[in-house]
Amino acid sequence: MVNVTINGIAVRVPEGTTIMEAAAKAGITIPSLCYLKEINEIGACRVCCVEVEGESRLVSSCNNLVYEGMVVYTNSPRARQARRINVELLLSQHDSTCATCVRSGNCKLQHVANDLGILRNPYPQDLPKGLWTTTFPLFRDPKKCIKCMRCVQYCEKIQSLGIWEMTGSGSRATIDVTYNRRIKEADCALCGQCITHCPVGALRERDDTSEVLDALADPDKITVVQIAPAVRAAWGESLGLPRELATVRRLAAALRSMGFDYIFDTTFSADLTIMEEAAEFLKRFTAGELKEYPMFTSCCPGWVRFLKSQYPQLVPYLSTAKSPQQMFGAVTKSYFAERIGVPPEKICCVSIMPCLAKKAEKNGHMYVKQTDSIQDVDIALTTREMDRLIRSENINVSSLPEAEFDSPLGVGSGAGVIFGATGGVMEAALRTAYYSVVGTNPSPDAFRAVRGQEGWREAEFDMNGTVVRCAVASGLANARHLIEAILAGQAHYDFVEVMACPGGCVGGGGQPIPFEQSEQAEIRGELLYKLDRLSPLRYSHENPEIKALYDQYLGEPLSERAEDLLHTDHNSWTMPLSLRLQMQDTEDTTIHFGEN
Repeated sequence: MVNVTINGIAVRVPEGTTIMEAAAKAGITIPSLCYLKEINEIGACRVCCVEVEGESRLVSSCNNLVYEGMVVYTNSPRARQARRINVELLLSQHDSTCATCVRSGNCKLQHVANDLGILRNPYPQDLPKGLWTTTFPLFRDPKKCIKCMRCVQYCEKIQSLGIWEMTGSGSRATIDVTYNRRIKEADCALCGQCITHCPVGALRERDDTSEVLDALADPDKITVVQIAPAVRAAWGESLGLPRELATVRRLAAALRSMGFDYIFDTTFSADLTIMEEAAEFLKRFTAGELKEYPMFTSCCPGWVRFLKSQYPQLVPYLSTAKSPQQMFGAVTKSYFAERIGVPPEKICCVSIMPCLAKKAEKNGHMYVKQTDSIQDVDIALTTREMDRLIRSENINVSSLPEAEFDSPLGVGSGAGVIFGATGGVMEAALRTAYYSVVGTNPSPDAFRAVRGQEGWREAEFDMNGTVVRCAVASGLANARHLIEAILAGQAHYDFVEVMACPGGCVGGGGQPIPFEQSEQAEIRGELLYKLDRLSPLRYSHENPEIKALYDQYLGEPLSERAEDLLHTDHNSWTMPLSLRLQMQDTEDTTIHFGEN
């Protein structure tokens, strides 16, 4: 233990504690912009600098350790002046039109500048220039970037993709796509984690809210909206609602007051996904197709993009089942369109998703096969965009009574709800696979061994004498470690679930951004498991509306119509290969030409 004094307060902390952590233990907050514990501890912003007695220079508190007898002043005149100058310099290269920024009110730079009482900036504004595509789901504004390096470090260390890098030097230094690529040419998984860990508004999703408003105003359009399982665990956060008020049915009421014609729950199509995916797994498993490599889940488009760009040789082992978002759209524009007696082209299908990659997925050759040219889903909004819509409509959600979902696509099981947490897809699929093999339901919690926040988990389950080996990974760096072990023969599984975002969809790149950048996936995931425990339905195969869909329209899982509507060809669209594979291709070509 080490004894230090901070602003006159004696504090005793373990050896190896940083000044910032020691100050926090003493109840003293030291502002910072770039710091992310164990990810970005580089002291780049210099906002956290403090004065240490006996040191000639100010030191950054985020990456300097305390020592016995250290005396620290976090707000000495010298520290305050340096902090103010550093923030003013950052503001001189930052577009400070906060009124038109999506992060206004939730911006670390805005907060620090306000706390410092900066009312005018003595330094002339010199905004960087740069162009960015307006069609890609991920948008970057170089005029707002403060070069904190959070996006660079998170993408490299947690997601293992290295999409971002620091380019230029001095005042012209900025963040850009690595190797002078355009973002569309990069192997970006669109996980959106760079957005949720950016302290300002330099990174955001492409805003599609105007398309939704146009559809709602069009008298010839029938608007249908679906709410993803993970959205219910987070949508109230940025609206200031406590979790007990921010229920999914209160959100349904808000969407109904906006003017949507039909409101459904994506847990319905999550159950539908389980019916198809569990049947596909059992078919592949019993046919001996999984002896070398496992079947991988296909619900997460960020993961699918990752696999296609990094390990294309494993794409045949992806489940062919569409994601719940796409299955819902396909059923809406076929079965549901027939039920309400309208042509599918009159339906505008909107999805509220915790994910950025869903915006790309809806355009990835995902069509209602019966109509051949009509997209399953027309508009995909993030949870953040939906919250902005609610605010723009001046809806007081806390005063709204809860509303029920519409039928026949509105009933979902607890198994569908846990899709939003890492391990949830695996657990839901195993519940139904067990029933298909044994003929009786397992305990709803029989497969809880796949739950947890560890980045890579594995478990074995006995199904009527047959052992099924499973693995679950969340976060793309963990997924890479898992795949490399499989390819090297160091691990073998039959069934693998991967979620691109740490913690699963509850920690998705489209979810509300907490001001203190604390990770919320575990808290949100616990809520989904609680909802599963409270649900009267805990098995996808017992969902009455799923049963009716198969009885009246699809026949059975993997039927010809089910294959046509609910499954996809992962080779029907392309992803830029990773630079590693591109270099290998170049080397192979060079060797080939040399031999000739």
